[in-house]
Amino acid sequence: MDGRYNRVLESAEYIKALAGGRVPEVGIVLGSGLGRLADSIGDAVTIPYRDIPGFPLSTAAGHKGNFIIGQLGGKCVIAMQGRFHYYEGYDMEKLSLSIRTMNILGIRYLFVSNAAGSCNPDIKRGDLMVIRDHINTLPNPLIGPNMNEMGTRFPDMTCAYDAELRDAAFGVAAEMGINLKQGVYFATSGPSYETPAEVRFFRTVGADAIGMSTVPEVIVARHCGIRVFGVSVITNESNTDNIATNLNDGDDVVREADIAAVRMTELFTRIISRLPQSGSRG
Repeated sequence: MDGRYNRVLESAEYIKALAGGRVPEVGIVLGSGLGRLADSIGDAVTIPYRDIPGFPLSTAAGHKGNFIIGQLGGKCVIAMQGRFHYYEGYDMEKLSLSIRTMNILGIRYLFVSNAAGSCNPDIKRGDLMVIRDHINTLPNPLIGPNMNEMGTRFPDMTCAYDAELRDAAFGVAAEMGINLKQGVYFATSGPSYETPAEVRFFRTVGADAIGMSTVPEVIVARHCGIRVFGVSVITNESNTDNIATNLNDGDDVVREADIAAVRMTELFTRIISRLPQSGSRG
């Protein structure tokens, strides 16, 4: 058997032993400064990444490094309170391990969030942007021998971000009275922020927001047949000119994400509450 698959199974078995019989339907990945959603999960069990065999550690600011399993929106969920990044030095197998583990645990939906910089003048700091598509410049996590136990060799990415879930988000946002934006997420490796020339280039090729995560998780989730919904919390407006008074700052990103986390938590909770209890993966 594929050694990578064995590592996924080992991680999943460890979590199952501590989950008290809970079988999560929804996985949630919480980006920089967005971990407070985990505080809304009821009847929760916390499992630190450091205790899970073979798991990497989350070292980025605003990422606590725990799995939280419990109830949200009337469903059993498993939330990642902090993710892993390519810029932390992890290879794509390590970045993929969490999503594949949640797949083995039973999730049918993956809700991903991130803090991102806007390169679209119509999308401002503080906005929530539903991700409708992405542009990837990170290594593809499926490079190498296919993990046949998880999915097909050539998974389709035409509808990587589920259209029904996006429609549901706009319905919920209307009820909440918030103005959701929608756009294309551009994934770079980081950890340095983009130059103004790069920002102008990314916008020219179709990007609306720029970040350093998310896409590898989405690719692996779709490889596993998991339906995906994604939101970028816009924490800054990317610099398109070499002006020293408009600089990117990591602490500002976490603070802005923390402010937006309340709205994102309610949005995710309401969407999750409307998901069917069971159904086929798409």
